[in-house]
Amino acid sequence: MSQVPADRPPKRYEQIKQFLMEGIASGRWAEGEKIPSEHELVELLGASRMTVNRAVREVSAQGFLRRVQGQGSFVRQVAPRSALLEIYDIAEDIQRRGHVHGVRVLRLEAVPAEARMAALFSLERGAWLFHSELVHAENGQPVQLETRHVLPRFAPHYLAQDYTQVSTSRYLQSLEAPAEVEHIVHAVAADARVQALLGIGADEPCLRVERRTWTAQGAATCSVLTHPGSRYSLGSRYRVAEWEARRLG
Repeated sequence: MSQVPADRPPKRYEQIKQFLMEGIASGRWAEGEKIPSEHELVELLGASRMTVNRAVREVSAQGFLRRVQGQGSFVRQVAPRSALLEIYDIAEDIQRRGHVHGVRVLRLEAVPAEARMAALFSLERGAWLFHSELVHAENGQPVQLETRHVLPRFAPHYLAQDYTQVSTSRYLQSLEAPAEVEHIVHAVAADARVQALLGIGADEPCLRVERRTWTAQGAATCSVLTHPGSRYSLGSRYRVAEWEARRLG
């Protein structure tokens, strides 16, 4: 289960994934529109059915396609999202308010990448990723369940750190500042395990932030941050001129 070398040429299925992603990004296939069938892609691209199927499956796993049994694959309609959201390190955020930050480390391990994570990191399925799961508390009350996957090549000593002393975010940013960050926010209902970890009832809505970071070498981390809706909120304040300068520059 070795990682894919960063300097190897892309495999055929990766080339087909890129073809599909470029078609979606360019608007060749609009949201809700059906892309060519796997048979049509085989004929168009001169690839095997197995290779095309893998590419379509992985683009679907990344959330860009919706596969309908017996009908084909459709460009997924993306829910509207805010154009600007800054999220601070939660330990710093809590301490900035003059409150006490606590953390409980539930998992800190190396795991083989399942299909969705392999696709998000552009790895072969089964390649190793580092995985951590922590519960953050403010004045003793749980306010965030943090689940994070990290590319070992980016942070080779990730599993050796004491995250009761330094936050995962602070440690990772000390290695290299991300070149690109994506945040996607959802309102979700927590399952029984998350309810128990966060100490909430079944009727408590949660705010879930999916956070991905990239460095110049590619995907580096993928995190899911789940907050009880009644205990945590997200927001930002910024100078419009400074933000416009960053956006355009």
